[in-house]
Amino acid sequence: MDTKVTIADLLAAKNEGRKIVAVSCYDYTTARLIAQTNIDMILVGDSAAQLMLGFDSTLPATMSFMVAITAAVRRGAPNTYLVADMPFLSYQLGTANAIRNAGRFIVESGAQMVKLEVAEPYLDIVKAVSDAGIAVMAHIGIRPQRIGRIGRLRAEATTAEIAMELIDLARQMIDAGASALLLEGTAAEAAEVITQRSIVPVIGCGSGPACDGQILIAPDILGLTGGLRPKFSKAYTNLSESVVHATKAYCDEVRGGSFPDAEHSYHMKPGELDRLQELLRTGS
Repeated sequence: MDTKVTIADLLAAKNEGRKIVAVSCYDYTTARLIAQTNIDMILVGDSAAQLMLGFDSTLPATMSFMVAITAAVRRGAPNTYLVADMPFLSYQLGTANAIRNAGRFIVESGAQMVKLEVAEPYLDIVKAVSDAGIAVMAHIGIRPQRIGRIGRLRAEATTAEIAMELIDLARQMIDAGASALLLEGTAAEAAEVITQRSIVPVIGCGSGPACDGQILIAPDILGLTGGLRPKFSKAYTNLSESVVHATKAYCDEVRGGSFPDAEHSYHMKPGELDRLQELLRTGS
């Protein structure tokens, strides 16, 4: 992408009915490849704690870790719209703490928006961060940072009453200043209502086709997570098999002595080997 995507571009896409395509990734190398496509948005998600560090939840992601990997993604994708995920306890401890940490993502990482997993008690946080001049994506529906409280994650808004609560929550978040919504694991019917009623872009993650855009994590898209993908995700290739095959071939060549060969080695300049051998013979 030759020009930097901005929030104005995302709003224009919503208003014109053009789908917004987003992906979540965590490193420079992947971001550099993704940036060569026509992707609109990259979210550096706290799911990196699981996909990169091997934890069983997103909770161990720290601010320092998230700031560092967000900056790496920005270097790999300088023109893609960049959203940084606020990790657990980076905004739950009060408005001053939330603004300070959100500001770090903008100043230190080059992010253009921060994402917060929110419910009604966080309306003041959303408003404060937004009022500080920082664009906020309000993440509602399934909220993985609540895993310690609820034990397991399940689809949201599958009953009329809960759907009404979520629809109202979406409205409140926008009224508080949210510049975008992320709906995770929300019944498609409720997500469609929220999208139709929202004046800001609504990005769906397992929330049906009616959202203004969709997001999946890069390891799922690339087929690197095997059978661990959630129901709503989809692999578009199977790089896990390619990685295993390539690494096995490397092992075989090293053990068989065919790698490295002359082509993959550095060599002395012409005539220098003869001079070296002479030096070795004379000892000088």
